[in-house]
Amino acid sequence: MLASQSPVYPPGQEGRCTNVAGHGEGERPWERKVEVVAIGTSTGGPAALQVILSRLPRNLAAGVLIVQHMPSGFTSFLARRLNEVSPLEVKEAEGGEIIRPGLVLLAPAGQQMLVELRQGQPCVLLTSESPLPTPFHPSFDALLFTLAPIYGSRCLAVVLTGMGQDGVRGLKALKAAGGFVLAQDQATSVVYGMPRAAVEAGVVDKVLPLEEIPRAIVELVGLKELP
Repeated sequence: MLASQSPVYPPGQEGRCTNVAGHGEGERPWERKVEVVAIGTSTGGPAALQVILSRLPRNLAAGVLIVQHMPSGFTSFLARRLNEVSPLEVKEAEGGEIIRPGLVLLAPAGQQMLVELRQGQPCVLLTSESPLPTPFHPSFDALLFTLAPIYGSRCLAVVLTGMGQDGVRGLKALKAAGGFVLAQDQATSVVYGMPRAAVEAGVVDKVLPLEEIPRAIVELVGLKELP
């Protein structure tokens, strides 16, 4: 984590709302408090994640959970690389971590990263079992299915470049619970599979180029005061 790195916003522009989710300049586009950001991606994901995480400020007021389709043994390397370029703390999830602002947890390849409440605290659970049938380990669907009942409208989901339809079923559950969804556009996606499937399923609130997603996340989540 680059603790000294500052948010990459022009002076005086920090936290300003532009036009996310169809709202005008100066308006807050999402009135509910977002406490967790869930990101799902596959082919082209590592590069896209570097773009996003390198541009999120260290005082982001939400935890971040990432599902990246990747062979076993590679997610630990990816987590270290993302930690090097991000102002946030990025690590491969080990299980039992409390979801908190400033912490980014990457699902380990070969396991499902789910969320459960322990003594009222939302924590990460790693398991070989899935709450729904899926060929993916980890699966974005599986993560979202456990986030939806716990966070509901306090969850922001982001669908990035990748093959297939992983995430659609989970996003439907999240939308039913009041969550908000961003998707990467076709022009900046390496493979416009996962975002396209989500858009065609009618579960996406806003489609954005990759470069605009970090600012949109900040606008939707907000910033917390640093000690």
